Amino acid sequence: MTLRVDWRASVSLVGTVVKWLSVPLVFPLLVGLYYREGISTFVTTMVVAVVVGWSLERVEPDPEMGAREGFLMVALTWFAVSIVGGLPYVIAGNDVSLLSGYPYLAVQSGPSTLAHPVNALFESMSGFTTTGATVMGDISFETHSRALLMWRQLTQWLGGMGIVVLAVAILPELSVGGAQLMDAEAPGPGIQKLTPRIAETARALWKAYLGITALEILLLFGLHVLGNVLGTPLAPQMTFYNAVAHGFTTMATGGFSPEARSVEAFSAVVQWVIVPFMIAAGTNFALFWHVLNGNPRRLFEDVEFRFYIGILAVFSAILSVLLYTHQGLVFVPNGPAVAGNIESSIRHATFQLVSIVTTTGYASMDFNTWNSSAQYLMLGAMLIGGCAGSTGGAIKIVRWLVILKSFRRELFTNVHPEAVRPVRLGGRALDERAVRGIYAFTLLYVVIFLVATLLLFLDIERTGPNINTLEAMSAIASTLGNVGPGFQLVGPMNNYLPFSNSAKLLMVVLMWVGRLEIFPVFVLLTSAYWRS
Repeated sequence: MTLRVDWRASVSLVGTVVKWLSVPLVFPLLVGLYYREGISTFVTTMVVAVVVGWSLERVEPDPEMGAREGFLMVALTWFAVSIVGGLPYVIAGNDVSLLSGYPYLAVQSGPSTLAHPVNALFESMSGFTTTGATVMGDISFETHSRALLMWRQLTQWLGGMGIVVLAVAILPELSVGGAQLMDAEAPGPGIQKLTPRIAETARALWKAYLGITALEILLLFGLHVLGNVLGTPLAPQMTFYNAVAHGFTTMATGGFSPEARSVEAFSAVVQWVIVPFMIAAGTNFALFWHVLNGNPRRLFEDVEFRFYIGILAVFSAILSVLLYTHQGLVFVPNGPAVAGNIESSIRHATFQLVSIVTTTGYASMDFNTWNSSAQYLMLGAMLIGGCAGSTGGAIKIVRWLVILKSFRRELFTNVHPEAVRPVRLGGRALDERAVRGIYAFTLLYVVIFLVATLLLFLDIERTGPNINTLEAMSAIASTLGNVGPGFQLVGPMNNYLPFSNSAKLLMVVLMWVGRLEIFPVFVLLTSAYWRS
């Protein structure tokens, strides 16, 4: 049988991306130099990335990219980058390095749960897919160097807008066939071409992403500086390091934090500042391009954006009432009162709801202190997701909108069977093939969710830990939807460490499949993709 896929071309281009991964590794290297911590972890990883990437490029010196090769290249790239990105965790955790004999370049990290390759792969995949689930047993500068924790943050920022989209934007060899690559990787039913050339579109998206990230970093650190000037504790913990770290993971809807208690470690004003940036991260970035090009009305004319804001407002209002009236709390958490406090209940409800819907995964409080009604509301929110073309995960707002409009059409045509009524979105009739594709994606998403939950229970019966249905469902929903935290055992202040290696590998696959939105991975499993 003759293969219709030029796998050599795909592997070669994967090598190109892996080789260039050595460039962002310079950033944690500089952080290590500044704090006089070990930098050999990243020197070693850079050498490995260049050598492995160059070797893979030699498989096909002059690759040609088609649609089939694009699917394979994107799927392999995300796994390859996650493997290489996990090397710093293994190296630092095991105190192994090419340069460990030099005192100044020593690794300088304490005993780490990430020393195990499976845990390192889990953490790296969680980072690049912007999931935010962690297997770090102790998130602190005593256990991990500042350079390593900053790399953890940076992986999410790189994965947010998309590694392949970034590669298309800056590498000329990927500009040919870039449309297929971006369509396979971009979150949502499809990517909107903003400029005549796809590489220019990729650059436009990354410029908006970079600009909003920089704005958040300046605002967060500005609060810290302003508080010091005024002698008022506006943001005492928001150092420049923390501002950069959280700027990286907010716009990526990632949720990693160098603070063990996530955003709960910061003041109320910091939490309020982060909320609009999480909302922005869940918005289609193409809309920001239109705003920056003098068409701000496009943002509010977009039906998906209006539906998105409406969902956030309604769900936040319901959750605010539950917390304010104490109906949503099992017991009173540590810190300032929530029940009976209007500002506190609205802030925590809004922050957590926005964080979960956009799949950011930050926590302003431990929602394990909430009762089942509030937690099941949050579980439903995990399945919603951000807008198409955003950095958010899960099913996406536009798909839910199309499904609701389709249901409405079915009700109408049952009453008027002779009527021809297409599904419209923003005044434009959708092709029926696109509507069927959305149905297929949503059904497949739910099937994967249910099957993965069953597989997790089977693994738990064999290896433990003993968890209930809500915990298992939230763990699967969080990893498949790239959300991060779940409930109880995998709550926002806990981690995924108690699970067996086989369960963690299952979740690694779920994070990978979820970030690529199922089809680019599943199509590789069909014979029609490969055969002549």
